[in-house]
Amino acid sequence: MLDGKFYDALSRLQLQMLHKSSLNMAGSRKSVHKGISAEFSDFREYMPGDDLRRMDWNVYARLDKLYIREYMEEKEAVVSILMDTSASMEYGADSKAELARDLAAAVSFLALNHMDRVVLYDMKDMGRGLSVGGGRNGFGKVLRRLEGIEFSGEVDMLLAVRKMRCRGAGATVIISDFLHENILKSVREPGRSSDYVKLIQYLNYCKQRPIVLHTMASEELRITLEGALNLIDAESGEKLRLTMDAGTVDSYERELKRLTEYLKNGCAAGSGAYVLCDAGRDRSRLLFQDLRVIYDI
Repeated sequence: MLDGKFYDALSRLQLQMLHKSSLNMAGSRKSVHKGISAEFSDFREYMPGDDLRRMDWNVYARLDKLYIREYMEEKEAVVSILMDTSASMEYGADSKAELARDLAAAVSFLALNHMDRVVLYDMKDMGRGLSVGGGRNGFGKVLRRLEGIEFSGEVDMLLAVRKMRCRGAGATVIISDFLHENILKSVREPGRSSDYVKLIQYLNYCKQRPIVLHTMASEELRITLEGALNLIDAESGEKLRLTMDAGTVDSYERELKRLTEYLKNGCAAGSGAYVLCDAGRDRSRLLFQDLRVIYDI
């Protein structure tokens, strides 16, 4: 897990949202509602019962009409984090599972540090999401949940996202290696209906900013295997006999590029942000360079 120096540096950043918050809990996000804050919004004519302290007497002196000053109301947004906890996430000398924990921790800290609410989901158990608010004091709950998460079996990622409850405007962060058969079929068959793209567009319709953090092991991004190999699927147990030569590596790299472009383009179609995250990459560079597209800077 990340140490204190990373969180100190992250405290200067904020997640970017696409829509104003519509929730009722106080926070630091601009709201669709009017209220009392430090940021002026607009004027409107006085109505009986309005707070006279918000009367603009300078306007009255010029126009001989009573106007009230309105201010932006600040509310919390909801940041939903969905973690792929399938067995394939354990792969790599620097595992994708550990990277997923670090990414979820960083995003949770960003949200809580700015008084947003975090809802952390294990995709295998969408009915037991951890909801935490109230600022940085709740961050320990997130870390304890992340430490207890186990990566095993299979996950139906698209079904899991559809089960998520959208709680007003905010951001939905999906952390996964996306090595799921229904997604890979869509990549291999360009004419096939894309559930992934529809899902991203649905999140945007629900006033969510989709953020796709595509976790990959260094060994998956840069193939060094060679010779005759017996490969075993970590989730299904299916075995494959394969000879790793130059042609095989070239074919794999082409398919990997097709997958990343598919995920990136689909995310863009829903006004989202896509980041390919290398589990072996220095965490400082990953968090402060690669993830710049998800920050409000």
